[in-house]
Amino acid sequence: MVIDSINNGIVIDHITSGMSMTLYRFLNLDKLTCSVAIIKNAPSSKNGKKDIIKIDNLIDIDFDVLGYLDPGVSVNTIKDGKIVSKFKPQLPERLVGVIKCKNPRCISQDEQELTHIFKLTDRENRIYRCIYCESKAK
Repeated sequence: MVIDSINNGIVIDHITSGMSMTLYRFLNLDKLTCSVAIIKNAPSSKNGKKDIIKIDNLIDIDFDVLGYLDPGVSVNTIKDGKIVSKFKPQLPERLVGVIKCKNPRCISQDEQELTHIFKLTDRENRIYRCIYCESKAK
């Protein structure tokens, strides 16, 4: 299979095999009007298989959620056919609307319009806690 290279855009690489659609949904890539390619189960020398997402446009996307959802990903920015920047998203300090509090007594369970927000409390162990009730994210 041949996948064209992009001239100007973003490549999300080293996605854990099978995770590309989850990232696609969380980044709201379905709302884009440019071309978006999802490559599933591409060969990877490190992990055997990986997924890749190619976005054929330089757009502003909040990549913070990637550090939580799939910590091994890398994001490449392409301009004029060349990689001009590459970074690995880190764990964000706050997760807004990504996970839901499981505590049945949390105010976020009763107040449906309340956004679920979690703060990073232990970076080493990847622990997030609800800002309303301090319950640990599962």
